[in-house]
Amino acid sequence: AMRTTLETNDRQFLEQLHRLETATVRSLCADQGVTATAVRQRLSRLQGLGFVSREVVRHGRGRPSHTYQLTQAGRKELGDNYSDLAVTMWRELRHIEDSSVRDQVFGRIRDSLVSQYRHVVQGETITDRMHQLQGAMVERGYSVEVDTSGDLPLLRETNCPYTELAESDPWICELEVDVMRTLLGSEIRLARCCRNGDACCEFQLA
Repeated sequence: AMRTTLETNDRQFLEQLHRLETATVRSLCADQGVTATAVRQRLSRLQGLGFVSREVVRHGRGRPSHTYQLTQAGRKELGDNYSDLAVTMWRELRHIEDSSVRDQVFGRIRDSLVSQYRHVVQGETITDRMHQLQGAMVERGYSVEVDTSGDLPLLRETNCPYTELAESDPWICELEVDVMRTLLGSEIRLARCCRNGDACCEFQLA
């Protein structure tokens, strides 16, 4: 399923709409203290993403009005904030004392991540495979591009998908390298990393 990274303001807007249950442009303006134009623009964008639906309400012979509410996808999006849980679980897994059990668990995590993309990444050349992986990652909401301007192609994450985890534990970066190495069938190294203060993470052929 495609993941869309919402702006903070979008998330607040969805939370507001969720509280109101059903709203009109006028009630949202009053609630948020913003103009009707701003509300309509945001509603239109969130409708386009499938998070908000619009219903026509008819009042006798007068002009029909519209009400807005969250869709099932919108409600799911609001609940889709797993970062605290992920950081806690990661920390606990890393503290498993039995190293063979720990290695087995992280091996299974790597294999599970690989299996999400393996069916897509089937290209003949490393460049083909990078483009296929990039397309699949973008569909899942990652911000990734392929750069073929140098001697060797590289995969660039323009923002870290695991910021909180990476700040506390560089091993998440090693896991990503391991996943890409397996998928691309080539030796990969992390040439630049957000964790080191770089603006992006770059996965290069070693």
